Amino acid sequence: MRRYLRVVVLCLACGFCSLLYAFSQLAVSLEEGAGGVGGKPQAAAASWLGGDGRGAGRGVGSAGPAAHHGRSDRCKEFSLCYWNPYWMLPSDVCGMNCFWEAAFRYGVKMQPVERVHLAVVACGERLEETVTMLKSALIFSIKPLQFHIFAEDQLHDSFKGILDSWSFLQTFNYSLYPITFPSENAAEWKKLFKPCASQRLFLPLILKEVDSLLYVDTDILFLRPIDDIWALLKKFNSTQIAAMAPEHEEPRIGWYNRFARHPYYGKTGVNSGVMLMNMTRMRRKYFKNDMTTVRLRWGDILMPLLKKYKLNITWGDQDLLNIIFFHNPESLFVFPCQWNYRPDHCIYGSNCQEAEEEGIFILHGNRGVYHDDKQPAFRAIYEALRNCSFEDDSIHSLLKPLELELQKTVHTYCGKIYKIFIKQLTKSIQDRYDRPPKER
Repeated sequence: MRRYLRVVVLCLACGFCSLLYAFSQLAVSLEEGAGGVGGKPQAAAASWLGGDGRGAGRGVGSAGPAAHHGRSDRCKEFSLCYWNPYWMLPSDVCGMNCFWEAAFRYGVKMQPVERVHLAVVACGERLEETVTMLKSALIFSIKPLQFHIFAEDQLHDSFKGILDSWSFLQTFNYSLYPITFPSENAAEWKKLFKPCASQRLFLPLILKEVDSLLYVDTDILFLRPIDDIWALLKKFNSTQIAAMAPEHEEPRIGWYNRFARHPYYGKTGVNSGVMLMNMTRMRRKYFKNDMTTVRLRWGDILMPLLKKYKLNITWGDQDLLNIIFFHNPESLFVFPCQWNYRPDHCIYGSNCQEAEEEGIFILHGNRGVYHDDKQPAFRAIYEALRNCSFEDDSIHSLLKPLELELQKTVHTYCGKIYKIFIKQLTKSIQDRYDRPPKER
């Protein structure tokens, strides 16, 4: 009986050792499949670490497995992982269990780099405005950016030439798309408000692989990192699918509450020039509406809305969005006016308290104020960002001449509070300067 017990114990021990060996080989094969292991251990380490020990993505800053396990000075710059039946390693090598080390490396290598997805629609004479907007996003951004640019065919070559000349930045990718509308009433959609503006309504249906997106009009300027408005996605509750700012802060000068002939969100409506979207939720949601008792998905609600309200809407796609969120108010996250600051916030006197306290985060030069003399404070900001380059010296020297230009605008209501135009901009430039050169 004892003899049989010894045989069983011996078999179990052998089986356990064989199992360990199998797991080790499986882990090594996973590691090789994830990116390949070079002929030298150092090459394997370099495949998932940057040259200075930082991850490939901006701000990852991973120092690798050895850093997490107290590597001493005696250790080489790489850990060695191989099968040793006696669990012994050379004195100058810090080893790890092969299975766990390979699993750790595989997990780090497969971790995606988060990108901020920014969409814009450009038609007609909007090339320069759009390029200036994209530049302002790049100057202050921290995370890598993915641009989705919808433009008329004749603008594609110009966009490509300019954006390719910025490739030295290595902080963004871009995709160019044609202007496309549903075949039914395509011409009507295209001229609904400004040329091609209603393209934004169809972004959830076109960019099916994009989870979340920040849409902006061409006349937007970022005065702080785009990452900060992107972070508002995490503040959405379980029912919210999009975020916009109010159309007006002061009801006495509001347009919707005085003139609208259709439903609109809240007391003064919302402005769609800056729109943050969780497009996965938008595609899944069934929307309440005043056309049928049946709830409709995003792709099914747009055309019936246009047919019902096309004689009652003034601001095109923005009005349709107001109608949708009137019936589905729980789906909208409303952010403060400083994230979409327009001439309406100062043309009759300052009425955006958040901007007065913290400065303007995103400037929206609607009504063409970047290109005329009606609101010179807006034009001064636009021209300063349009003319600056990506060189650190150019950005850091932007403020002093800009403030001098803004001081010339104090004869206007917006110019009287010109300091809110550069309050956040000053901080953003300083924060950019404080970041390591590789992260600017």
